[in-house]
Amino acid sequence: MVALRAPIPMVAEIMTLTAAELAASLDSTNLRLDASEGDILDLCAEAAKHRFACVMIYPASVPLAAAALEGTGTRIGTVIGFPSGRFCVESKAEEIMIAHHAGAHEVDIVMNYPALLAGRFGDVTAEVTRLTELAHDQGQLIKVIVETCFLSADAKRIALEICEAAGADFIKTSTGFGSGGAKVADIVAWKAARSGNIGLKASGGVKTLADARALLEAGATRLGTSSAAAILAEFNGATPAAAPGGGAY
Repeated sequence: MVALRAPIPMVAEIMTLTAAELAASLDSTNLRLDASEGDILDLCAEAAKHRFACVMIYPASVPLAAAALEGTGTRIGTVIGFPSGRFCVESKAEEIMIAHHAGAHEVDIVMNYPALLAGRFGDVTAEVTRLTELAHDQGQLIKVIVETCFLSADAKRIALEICEAAGADFIKTSTGFGSGGAKVADIVAWKAARSGNIGLKASGGVKTLADARALLEAGATRLGTSSAAAILAEFNGATPAAAPGGGAY
């Protein structure tokens, strides 16, 4: 039996945000190219302890995470068509199905944004719609990464319209591998322009509690970050830690 998709939690008013609510907005991420199995197991243990929204890892690490997190209720997310988005829709669909069978509850797919930039809106819509339907048929939540650093304001608006029309659960700013990450202005613009309640995920460069607060206040409902534990510790009164290396996440 296919599991029902988890509802998208709305972040509480920032002034009254609790530690649990903050944790539930964080996708704890390790997409470092040199991440070891030990690093992934540490990420999983940390996510289960703090009740983060999910762990976000590469597809090959999903079976390891599924074994480590069995019985904890912690969700597993993985990336699809990552990081360029320049893969045929069939290969992205196959990745989603394999990830599902391996234990992934959420998939963050990279939109074919070069096709978007080329004005091939019909092709992009067809891709996102097909992949969204596939993920939902398997009970997975889907977030569509559009790589905002490469898009004009008009292209960001069109990307939002495509994701909404396809029924995606989230539109997401960045892979963390582009020339820039999440921007408050992009979240503000999407929140104002959306026609429904599609979730807004900010990722790339979210390193501190100040970063997290600014994006949540702007309207983000999920944050992708490799600094989830440090952000939560800072919320609870710890001195801000130095940002970890290994990419823009």
